[in-house]
Amino acid sequence: MSMLFHQLFEPVSSTYTYLVGCTETRQAVLIDPVLRSWQRDLDELNRLGLTLAYTLDTHIHADHITGALRLKEQTGSLIGHPAVDRLPCTDLAVEENQAIAVGGLTIEPLFTPGHTDGHHAYRVNDRVLTGDALLIDACGRTDFQNGDAKTLYQSIHRKLFSLEDDTLVYPGHDYEGRRVSSIGQEKTRNPRLGNDTPLETFVDIMDGMNLPYPKFIDFALPGNRQCGVCPPGVPDSLQQYCHEIGESLQG
Repeated sequence: MSMLFHQLFEPVSSTYTYLVGCTETRQAVLIDPVLRSWQRDLDELNRLGLTLAYTLDTHIHADHITGALRLKEQTGSLIGHPAVDRLPCTDLAVEENQAIAVGGLTIEPLFTPGHTDGHHAYRVNDRVLTGDALLIDACGRTDFQNGDAKTLYQSIHRKLFSLEDDTLVYPGHDYEGRRVSSIGQEKTRNPRLGNDTPLETFVDIMDGMNLPYPKFIDFALPGNRQCGVCPPGVPDSLQQYCHEIGESLQG
């Protein structure tokens, strides 16, 4: 079964959204859509002649508002989200070992907590969309939303690093313009996890990062628990995280 695969970039939060489509049935899914870019995503679907069946989020995001609800309003697509988060606004409760069919394609959820306690990656064909769990030469932070460094280490090693080395890694973010890696590359070159870095060393690395408090988290979390509502009271300095944009760079 042939697959359409497009990687789309939202520059304010440096988020990658993934469009995965079945060339025969013209059914598609958007993974980690961003509210600001909903029109771009809809235009891309229309350009390719695709019908949006689902939106899927990897987790409750702290740095942007999901476009899931807006896209549902526009297209009738169903909202998929990890079941562990128990969001009442979802149509599909995502769980590991319960594959998602998109036309003739199969998307396999992988439970990968640690960045957040409900995080899932998505495997499709020869690639895995790792969300914020595994990034290129990095990983997601573990200091909020019930994150835990030990849990993330185990998720990456037991779930992601157990995949074939030539599995392509498509992350949820990149801040240096990189687009794709591989499991083999991350197992050897990732500064935090590669070359069989011991668990204790990884925990020390994560505990010592002293990262700043995410500037949009207090608005992103309640907005994303409603599947993509920009909450009231967002300061003018942060409005760019909510409002749609006319154009966005595409990775």
